[in-house]
Amino acid sequence: MSPRTGPASAPIIGPTEDEWRALSPAERERFLVRVLDSLSDPVAAMSEGRPHKKAKTRTLDRLGLHFNAVGRAVYLAEEMAVVYPGEPAFSPDVLAVLDVVEPEDDQRMAWVVADEKKGIDLVLEVLHHGDRNKDLVENVERYAGLGIAEYFVYDRGRQRIHGFRLPPSGPKRYQHIIPQAGRYTSNVLGLDLAVTGGNLRFFLGEAELPGTADLLGRLHGMVEELNAKADETEGELARATARADQATTRADQVTVQRDEAITVLRTVLIGLLEARGVACPDEARARVAACDDPAILQRWILRAGTAASASEAIDAP
Repeated sequence: MSPRTGPASAPIIGPTEDEWRALSPAERERFLVRVLDSLSDPVAAMSEGRPHKKAKTRTLDRLGLHFNAVGRAVYLAEEMAVVYPGEPAFSPDVLAVLDVVEPEDDQRMAWVVADEKKGIDLVLEVLHHGDRNKDLVENVERYAGLGIAEYFVYDRGRQRIHGFRLPPSGPKRYQHIIPQAGRYTSNVLGLDLAVTGGNLRFFLGEAELPGTADLLGRLHGMVEELNAKADETEGELARATARADQATTRADQVTVQRDEAITVLRTVLIGLLEARGVACPDEARARVAACDDPAILQRWILRAGTAASASEAIDAP
């Protein structure tokens, strides 16, 4: 049986589980392509502009780094089509599903509940120049009816958050999440949300979740500090050479400091790759351990900030 659709202007309705099972793989793919086409609206995307896009990207970046670091399986996606049986397909700005690992080469075209055997747990919408009634009224009723545990709206234009959560029992109707000291707690994420400095931010306790840019900034500062220490050490070594009676002692000190600096650089390099969730096989670790040139290690650290693999960071010419 072919998937059911409404009128041409209406969103595509997800097939029932029985209808979905009856479709061949090729028919399923064609259906998902139609869903993606129906949810694509270049005019709406352009009207939202860069601030809307940046808010979503920053959210995925920070949450992805955090959950990778703590080893918690949370599937995150931006503007992924979601298909519930018998319901209009939709594409939230950000979605989260607990206890689902995102494969390194994720082949999902959409989150199809009939395939995944579970719905999504959290939706976050970024409201900039979009439809306020859709995000703050229609979606509140719709997402609650689908059983989505939590729904947050980052109202960027007014710099505030709207938070909604399903009660543990009773009808599927959202309750407002009451902020505490300006923070909205997400039980799904185990984090607090707040608007500070004109941006949506996430907190674990009192600590704000960093993004990739923050980590790179910190690493750059560490590299600069290490360079300054290396320059200072070289100056001490030059003066020590002129003092024959202290030459041996000074040389030993310089060697220790240089080894410590190299050890720190090696640790920073491996730590950055792991923090970004990039696998670091034994052969890559061995090459890092064998490298005693600070300049090369610093160059690898800069590559590791954007590299998709350890070999791209460490082996690129």
